[in-house]
Amino acid sequence: MSNSTATPHDAELILKLYDLRREAVMREARGFIFSFTPQSIDDVMGIISDFSRKENAYVRQVIGYWDMAASLVLRGALNEELARDNFQELLFVYARLEPFIAEVRARTGMEGFAARMQKFVEGAQDAQARVKRFQQRFEAERAKAGQPA
Repeated sequence: MSNSTATPHDAELILKLYDLRREAVMREARGFIFSFTPQSIDDVMGIISDFSRKENAYVRQVIGYWDMAASLVLRGALNEELARDNFQELLFVYARLEPFIAEVRARTGMEGFAARMQKFVEGAQDAQARVKRFQQRFEAERAKAGQPA
């Protein structure tokens, strides 16, 4: 990953990525992901394996979007530090799905499922720490709601 100084081009790309997140269907997809609280791999697979559900398209759209954004960083097309400053939603989405990613890959054969997101997160200790904090928050919310961990 690149640690070069951010350029005006990097800033333009960050703004473009932000703008894409505002598209109507993407907003719906993001809204679903933010409210999706899977309790088991079966909850995740129920959506991922059923292409007739709009939620399946939502998951594919959001994961695809953040995987693409992470790829821009991993390939050096976008300044890493600028991305890390602005990709907090990527960390949230990854934190939500991380407990299930390995099993999704195993069950579906989609070895690349969230792979660039994972590499982006694993590339920085602060990102890993943020993911852990999100996951702790998710656990606390489940406990408060009386749901199993």
